[in-house]
Amino acid sequence: MARFEHTVTVAALDRHWFEEAAGHAVDLFDASREQDGAILLPDGRPIHGLRLLKGRHLQSGAWYGESPDEKDEKDGEDGKGASEAASEAAPEAAVLREWRPSRTVEVESRVAEEGMSLRVGVRLREPRTPKALEVSLDGHNPQGGSLYRFSGRAKADLHAWWAALERPSSAPQAARAPVVGTAKHRLGKARLTVTPRPAEDGTWRVSVVLSVRGRWLLRPVAAVGLLFARRPVERGFREGVDSAAEEWAELLAELPSLHGEALRAEIADALTTP
Repeated sequence: MARFEHTVTVAALDRHWFEEAAGHAVDLFDASREQDGAILLPDGRPIHGLRLLKGRHLQSGAWYGESPDEKDEKDGEDGKGASEAASEAAPEAAVLREWRPSRTVEVESRVAEEGMSLRVGVRLREPRTPKALEVSLDGHNPQGGSLYRFSGRAKADLHAWWAALERPSSAPQAARAPVVGTAKHRLGKARLTVTPRPAEDGTWRVSVVLSVRGRWLLRPVAAVGLLFARRPVERGFREGVDSAAEEWAELLAELPSLHGEALRAEIADALTTP
């Protein structure tokens, strides 16, 4: 088994702002309505890029996707005609599995791209003040064998995340990682953990650990391969974590420093703006 670890310093996200923003977003969707396929916010404006394709709005089994006009517009921006894009476009849609804003929201998305069929599931517990986020991924090539199958699971325990950041900066790192992800393939499996701790200047120190190993009889082969590839793999891992930290900084810089009705209005504008 190979183990890689890298720690980065990132700007902190205000918990109260995050939970307030999540609550406003959930409330806006919960108060929305459907009209001729368009999803309208309480003020009557349509949510951009989201249409009801099948079923009843906000009911289990409802299918959502983009309208043909919106897909053609995007394809035109990419320099492709509508007919060319239609022949290459990957069918994609999202089905609502559960909508209980006070308890659980679950969505499943299905995408076919470049011969691969992907299913992505997202479950958010206690959405108005998010407690946990769970993500699942399953992929396969219908024309291929077991080498073209893979799966992944990840869970972010947001309650444990905030608890880890409330510890004194001098305290040891939390024993249990709030974010854990696993990936499986016929040739091997990987496990990723993310653990934060507060820094004295108010920033976060985030440790990311990746463990990789071969499966079954392939373990010796994988061990030999990692022996020779360890340095480039470790370099790629570190660069990936650093890149994620940079993207986090860019995201925080774009977030509005608003609260109350002003924040709700800002979120509504973001949902309806092309």
